[in-house]
Amino acid sequence: MDAYKGKFGIDFKQNKKILDEVAVVRSKGLKNEIAGYITSHLRRDLEEQQEKESLALQPEHVEETEEMEEQLVS
Repeated sequence: MDAYKGKFGIDFKQNKKILDEVAVVRSKGLKNEIAGYITSHLRRDLEEQQEKESLALQPEHVEETEEMEEQLVS
């Protein structure tokens, strides 16, 4: 996974094709299980990254709202 992380993505079918290119997996079930794991792992990483980005943007919005409320009260 570390060596070919850039090749894999969040599409299961595409990950199966790439897995055929980079590894020899004779069992169809095992290949599907590995491709599924890779897909879910990368999706989870993507969701966590998006969540961190949204949380990073959120405090700025809260500060702006507080400043606007203070100006309205004054």
